[in-house]
Amino acid sequence: MLIYFAGDHAGFELKRELINFVRSLGHEAEDLGPLEPKAGDDYPDYVIPLAKKVAGARAALFCPCNLDLIKASRDHNDSNIFAIGARFCTEEQAKEAVNLWLETPFSNDERHIRRLRKIEELASS
Repeated sequence: MLIYFAGDHAGFELKRELINFVRSLGHEAEDLGPLEPKAGDDYPDYVIPLAKKVAGARAALFCPCNLDLIKASRDHNDSNIFAIGARFCTEEQAKEAVNLWLETPFSNDERHIRRLRKIEELASS
């Protein structure tokens, strides 16, 4: 799986660690920036190009207190973006969450497929 990464100065170090982590799991990773730490940079400059690469984006936000949300984001919504607030979790929590997100398959349940088709239709119109 090809995984895109983007962030800002606050998440720069965690992004680098997670890129190495997902590569160690056998995935490809592309760093969309920032490529060096720069105080005061703005995350939209990096995440908007990422979002454009992933048409029909379905995002999941990592909350360290509830790993079931990560599973549901993949199982029900086939999420293809995973957002992490670097200031709100440890590196180990982030790695555990990324691994769980990557390993959780989409259910292929008809009701979820129907909903995702609607998202794709709206995104392409």
